Amino acid sequence: MAFTPYHNILGTNGVHVELLAPGDNAGNVNSIMLTNVHATADATVSLSIAKLSSSSSLNASETYYLLSTVAIPSDTALLLDNSGFLKFDNSISGFSMFITVGSSDTVDVAISINGA
Repeated sequence: MAFTPYHNILGTNGVHVELLAPGDNAGNVNSIMLTNVHATADATVSLSIAKLSSSSSLNASETYYLLSTVAIPSDTALLLDNSGFLKFDNSISGFSMFITVGSSDTVDVAISINGA
């Protein structure tokens, strides 16, 4: 899978979405912008990295949360911009990055990596 910097996450289409797959080699993340595009409701967001024990995102042998059930107010963005904190092994044998949102949430994600 090739690195994709922009994502539109709709909770109605799936609340647990892989943003970076193993082998994307995008582990040198500079920043991540999470934007709640809903006009009136908060979005509940969790962001994690996981080492998969199989091809299923639900069978992770290791999971580490960068954010856990954080409420982002309507029409507001949350910027994570500490590249040391966001760096992880994203090689083919490394970690994936996942976002989890509420079933009625709409969140845009922009990921900036070194060299992209």
